[in-house]
Amino acid sequence: MKKKDKVMFIDAQLNRLYPEPEPPLHFDSVYQLLVAVILSAQCTDERVNIVTKDLFADASGPHEILALGEEKLKGYIRTCGLFNSKAKNIIKMTADLLEHHDGEVPREFDELVKLAGVGNKTAGVVVAQAFGTPAFPVDTHIERLAHRLGLTKAKTADKISADLKKLFPIERWADLHLQIIFHGRQVCPARKPRCGECELLEVCPEGKRSLKRLDK
Repeated sequence: MKKKDKVMFIDAQLNRLYPEPEPPLHFDSVYQLLVAVILSAQCTDERVNIVTKDLFADASGPHEILALGEEKLKGYIRTCGLFNSKAKNIIKMTADLLEHHDGEVPREFDELVKLAGVGNKTAGVVVAQAFGTPAFPVDTHIERLAHRLGLTKAKTADKISADLKKLFPIERWADLHLQIIFHGRQVCPARKPRCGECELLEVCPEGKRSLKRLDK
């Protein structure tokens, strides 16, 4: 199968399996999404949603979060992991936001990554999910599936994202970001991927190799 046909197959299958994907993090404002994405580093979305339910009930916006301060914020996010650095980053990011943007999260990717604690992945998720700006942020699930499917040999998130952007149409980037993540969680986890059940097995070199090893 030619690579173009392979990409079209992957695109069609993921769109069929996960139609109209919704962001897994819960939020009522762009600022809340930004905070939630920062908290999601090395933490499940389910845990983040539990944490932010209480946090946002007591401190829903940048003024309230900044008023909490770093130590009180740690009390809310302690179960997220890496809570010390996350609390520090969220407070610094919020201070930057209030000082330079009057508390409004900027729509521009380049402005977002200037905020303390906001990297390319976090900025990409925010512009895609909050503002509908085409972006293809890469997390561990996307990195894993992109390699297993033979879509890229790149090692860094930025280069993987660039390779995927070249393969898939721009209007599909935001949904595909979520669809690949959902498939990684449900069918193709890092350990014990369920290759025999995978709708992408036909075009997955790693999946075919795994099944051959099991047959021996």
